[in-house]
This record gives sequence, structure tokens and C-alpha cells, in this order.
Amino acid sequence: MHQGRWPRVWAACQRQLGARWITALAGPLLEVHGLEHVAATSRDRPLLLAANHRSFFDLYVTMAVLYRRLPGWRATCFPVRGRYYYQRFGGLLLNALIANWAMYPPFFHEPRKRRFDQWSLGELARLCREGPGRLVGFHPEGTRNKGADPYSFLPAQPGIGRLILEARPTVVPVFIAGLPNSVGEILRRRRGGGEPIRLWFGAPLAPPDPLPTGAGAAAALTAEVMGRIAGLAALDRARMAGAAG
Repeated sequence: MHQGRWPRVWAACQRQLGARWITALAGPLLEVHGLEHVAATSRDRPLLLAANHRSFFDLYVTMAVLYRRLPGWRATCFPVRGRYYYQRFGGLLLNALIANWAMYPPFFHEPRKRRFDQWSLGELARLCREGPGRLVGFHPEGTRNKGADPYSFLPAQPGIGRLILEARPTVVPVFIAGLPNSVGEILRRRRGGGEPIRLWFGAPLAPPDPLPTGAGAAAALTAEVMGRIAGLAALDRARMAGAAG
């Protein structure tokens, strides 16, 4: 599904179907900041979007906005936990019909599938290294943050630092807030008013040259990415405080 001509087929479906209904659903609730940072990036190589993770829909909304507002995207993927989206019928349907196979590659995090997870990590690095116009979404936190504070973060995993070291993609930090886990809640806000959905894009983070080396190199790069996301969160906090005042 992610080789040959298939990525362009799925990208066309994501642009014409998925992105349309997602942005239509969010409608006037959606606020987008910093889109010029993504517009300035090259489409010659993959773009890695590093986002905080609070809602099931974080990357769906992010990529829908980019597909509808900026040209040049030819493929989309973001890694997922494979036990649901690749081993259960409901998950397969969601991946095929709603995401158009964007949820790839799968990671299982099970001892007996460790070799497969190693393959998936290598495949993810390839996707971050090859493919003009490819969008790769990644949550450095590794799992969804269910805490009450939208400006808090879970401890970041070193995976994104390893990807930067191995694939050297351009990285754009993303902060998203106000996005619930319920479509019904989005519709309720549209009818009665409520918290807006805010999407912030930061300035691209180019891989340092030369790349850092040593045991802590991946962790240092991960910390840099999370620092950029935290900076966007601070901008959102200040904006929301000003709006409330």
C-alpha cells in the first residue's frame, strides 16, 4: 500500500475525501497559525511533523489542513500501534476507509514481534528519507496524554531523535489544542459555541550539520524537538489568556 503508485492513489483520496470532511467538520472552530512555516519547506524530500498528542484526531486534522491549504503533497503516513489497526477487523476498516492506509508502519511492542518492530523502524526511516511530497506524522510522546492540562507533555521517547539521525528529514514542530476525542463534542461546539481548535506550526528544524554523536545524541535531538513544541504551547497559552482577559 506504500510502494509504487499506491501512495499517490491514497493521497488523492485523503485530499479529496478525508481532508474535505475533516475540515468541514471543524469549520469555524478551527484556527491555524504559522502555516507559512510549512509553505516555505521544500517538497523535494519528506517532511516530518512532530506533534503533541492529546486527541485521537491530532494528526488527521493537521494533515487535512495541509492537504486543503498547501499544494505539493503526494503521500501521507504515520506510525500506529499495530495490535488494533492491523489485527482487528474494526481497526482495519478504519485504516482502509477513513485513513486510506495512512496509518503505517505498525508497531506491536511485543517481545515475540521485536524483529518486526525493528523492520518497522527501518521502514519509517526510509519513509522519512525518500519520497518527494511525503508527509510523515509522529508523536514524540509515544502515547496520548490524558491529563487535564493541555500544556503539559508526557516524557518524550527517543524515537524521533533516532529518525533525525538516520534519515535527516526536515522537521516541523506542531502544537494542537482544543481538539476533543468526540465528533459529537465538535458538533455541539459548532452549534452552541465553545473552545476553538488551535493548530500551531513552528519554524522548520533542519538536522544539525554535523550531526551529534554519542550515546545521548538521539535524546538531545528529541529534547530539541519537544522544546520547539513547548514554545508553540507557550504562544497558545498567551493567546488564550489574552482572549479570556
